[in-house]
Amino acid sequence: MDARPTSGATPTIYDVARRAGVSIASVSRVLNGRDNPRPATRDRVLKAISELGFVPDGAARALSSRLKQVVGVVFRRVYGTDDGGMFEDESESLLFGDQINRGIEIVAQRRGYDLLVSSVNIDEHTLPNRIMTIAGKCDGLILHDQVLSPAGIASIARTVPVVTLAGAEGGPVSNVRGDNATSMREMARHLVQDHGYRRLAYIAGHADSPDNIVRGRSFASEVHALGGECLTGPAWQGDYSAGSGVQIVRGLIALGATLPRAIACANDQTALGVIYALAEHGLDVPGDVAVTGFDDLPFARHLRPQLTTVRQPIQEIGAKAFEVLHSMITADSPQDSDAVQDFVLPTRLIRRESCGCPPDSRPAVWRQIS
Repeated sequence: MDARPTSGATPTIYDVARRAGVSIASVSRVLNGRDNPRPATRDRVLKAISELGFVPDGAARALSSRLKQVVGVVFRRVYGTDDGGMFEDESESLLFGDQINRGIEIVAQRRGYDLLVSSVNIDEHTLPNRIMTIAGKCDGLILHDQVLSPAGIASIARTVPVVTLAGAEGGPVSNVRGDNATSMREMARHLVQDHGYRRLAYIAGHADSPDNIVRGRSFASEVHALGGECLTGPAWQGDYSAGSGVQIVRGLIALGATLPRAIACANDQTALGVIYALAEHGLDVPGDVAVTGFDDLPFARHLRPQLTTVRQPIQEIGAKAFEVLHSMITADSPQDSDAVQDFVLPTRLIRRESCGCPPDSRPAVWRQIS
């Protein structure tokens, strides 16, 4: 990794850390004479300071050189489809993101860190500049799904450590996500083999969401491999909101389309809307159309019928993201701080009534971060 600062730019503590191959915490300890840094670390830091011409010029520079013990969390605010008012209050689809942020918050507090949580509109023209400003106030950033392009993320990562959530595999920084592919293949096998459904559909989430892309491809390919038909495409394009599920079903029925025997949704909120729209047209779930979701949000077990879905450890995804970021901030080894890793947390198929299985009479087991 090139440790030189941008041409003409004043060297920062992050430039020193990259040049020395240590964490910004190590540079801070050397600059402030705290915690007795190891001699080898101290020598590398002092050498980098000399080579870069980094000058801690008085109180302001000394203050900025210390760890702030603040981590930034940035999520994009995307409004869902307007269904005419029934699900207006949840149109921003924040349930999933709120649970992730709670997981981040709990572990951050244990480590003595505060969070700077900010939302951005994906259509903002000054988005990279806004996030760079947030980065300047933090020791590192956790970026939710598709907040920035890979190039934008790589640019920010040259300034502060960055971890992404639900990013595409092979991105420019470490990423934490659930195992979408395995669980959606299992969902397809359950619907086709266990229930005998031959004509199915997948209602997608945001088209640019890596989670949605993997879920849709895995489900459709497994259905086809088992000899079934899977409907996808523009008519089945949702946006992770209940409103989109309502509108898709209403639109198909208005056109006189023959609905598939089972509909797999990109997330639970979409499934909520699908079940509502089917019921308003007198269609029974699962008798006429089976419906499944993804996430296993708390309301899934309280729906009637109870929602078959995929449980992913939402709070644990957030907690893992913070731990990965914290290790990058505090690691003394360049191998530890610079290595890009893809952390995949396990998921589990939860069989309930909406696919045709018997009611789940067992109490739900939820592992909360505490």
